[in-house]
Amino acid sequence: MDVDQPSRVGALLREWRRRRRLSQLELALLADTSARHLSCVETGRARPSRAMVLRLSTALDVPLRERNTLLLAADYAPAYRESSLDDEEMASVRAALDTMLTAHEPYPAVVVDRLWNVVTGNRAMAVLTDGIPARLMDSRPNVYRLTLHPDGLAPRLANLGQFRTLALQRLRRQADATGDAELRALYEEIRDYPAPAPEDAPAPAPAPAPAPSHRPPQSGESTTSPPRTALRSPVNRSRWLSWRWSDRSSPCVDRVC
Repeated sequence: MDVDQPSRVGALLREWRRRRRLSQLELALLADTSARHLSCVETGRARPSRAMVLRLSTALDVPLRERNTLLLAADYAPAYRESSLDDEEMASVRAALDTMLTAHEPYPAVVVDRLWNVVTGNRAMAVLTDGIPARLMDSRPNVYRLTLHPDGLAPRLANLGQFRTLALQRLRRQADATGDAELRALYEEIRDYPAPAPEDAPAPAPAPAPAPSHRPPQSGESTTSPPRTALRSPVNRSRWLSWRWSDRSSPCVDRVC
């Protein structure tokens, strides 16, 4: 470990422990170590082994990308690789996603990255986003901007006040849980968008959050309870999420990892 930064990994571990609201003793019990050793790691008086960094990361439920950051801070090689969806080895994943997207037609569906930027979608997305300004429809439009921006889909949502409240809660929880600065910046941007009039904003609803009811131009309102799906990989954690529109054009969000 660099003697000029003896507690870099310790400071990061302490930050994650506080974010999870755990005492040193509680974390030590979860990671099968002693509170004394954990204290020495956090203050830089002891260098954690690679196995200890991974064990503490698991106990803290640190996202895999940030576990690599912790390993690098402790002068160890990263343990988890992140593949681009365009990589040759991801061909089977692309094929599976294409099948899911096509099967979802005639309803819109998209795949987004960890920052909710659209990576790919099905043909029905062109119908949903018809009339959206070009500045919101760049090469990788952001789902939150597209949905909640006043020039985006927001005017078409029948329950905008309720959905906006719950969507912001979800985004804030994700930013808090991951410690991701880019997600935090996205949350602060979306939070500052104009909110609907108070009389249109319902009382807070319990989780799970309802999907927004999409009101297409020149048509009536429509509502459903959309299904959820998740594809997960324990090692090569790809960045993909899926934002899916189900029956009657109601979106549902879930993770494809």
